[in-house]
Amino acid sequence: MNTIRNVVLFAMLFPAVSLAADEEILLTIRNHSFEPAVLRVKANTKIKIVVQNQDATAEEFESHELNREKVIPGNGKAVIFVGPLRPGNYPFYGEFHADTARGQLVAE
Repeated sequence: MNTIRNVVLFAMLFPAVSLAADEEILLTIRNHSFEPAVLRVKANTKIKIVVQNQDATAEEFESHELNREKVIPGNGKAVIFVGPLRPGNYPFYGEFHADTARGQLVAE
């Protein structure tokens, strides 16, 4: 019983709001390309990337530097959380169309 009380007390003192992103960005997949191809964000903030795939076929958002990999179904959407990020460039690509689906997140 003490354990449950402690968990509830912890949740009250440290609400889930602290897990929310500081900034939200929309990234669109259209014609097997990312739009915009460059995402500029503030460094040292948590980022919520909402990826909307307007193509009929699936695409995968992949970034080794961001340690993220997510398949976005055709005509679907997905949410990817990253950060806080140090200043720098973080490339990403679509694994299913790597020749055209390329982009980078720039933390400034």
